[in-house]
Amino acid sequence: MISKEDARTLVGILEYFDFDGKRPTFYKIWKKKAVEEYSALPYLATFFNCGLWILYGLPMVKPNSTLVLTVNGTGFAIEIVYLSLFLIYSIPMKRLRLVAVVVAECFFLAALALCVLLLVKKPKSRSDIVGSICMAGNIMMYAAPLSIMKLVITTKSVEFMPFFISFFSFINGLCWTTYALLKFDAFILVPNSIGSALGFAQLVIYATFYKSTQRILAQRKAQGGDVNLAKIDAERNPNGDVLNGV
Repeated sequence: MISKEDARTLVGILEYFDFDGKRPTFYKIWKKKAVEEYSALPYLATFFNCGLWILYGLPMVKPNSTLVLTVNGTGFAIEIVYLSLFLIYSIPMKRLRLVAVVVAECFFLAALALCVLLLVKKPKSRSDIVGSICMAGNIMMYAAPLSIMKLVITTKSVEFMPFFISFFSFINGLCWTTYALLKFDAFILVPNSIGSALGFAQLVIYATFYKSTQRILAQRKAQGGDVNLAKIDAERNPNGDVLNGV
């Protein structure tokens, strides 16, 4: 019979597929050589979140958390690649904001690591401090894809709300929730149970606007051009304020 540790290992390995779920989006960005209306917020949030969990998984902070360390270390590296593509194919203003946010996140991670490792002596206190911050960062990561909601509602389209990000966000939350339950860890359990609920909400939103998205894409194809989604709906939404953030 499979042990709890083996089950946790299996669940942890499944987490690697969450990062791969974003690959189709970046293939589109690379092919078109433009980020269009895709938002970098989910990737910035995941980059920051992985950095926090790397710190949490260090032996001097939370012993016996190898999977937390390795999974998030891999995710951190993958997010660097994704953000690099955003940096290359963004317009100058977006590129500047992206760099500013990444620098701020790295500064915070470095400052937190130094403070915790140098000023806090007990591992239990270290894990409590970092774990509490990880919870907030994790919830932010799950909520980040919802930042595109303004565009979705304005255009009645989920074209720039990638399905696989929402799907794997839901699966990611379920996997880490299971992982935390097998060997109870409240810092992992609480944000990921919330995350699975947010992921499910994103899937509901995707399903709600899927048909209208197909109609818009068909209209664009009929017009014979790769027209920006906002321009296609300009007449229907003359005062539409399309999300054009980071």
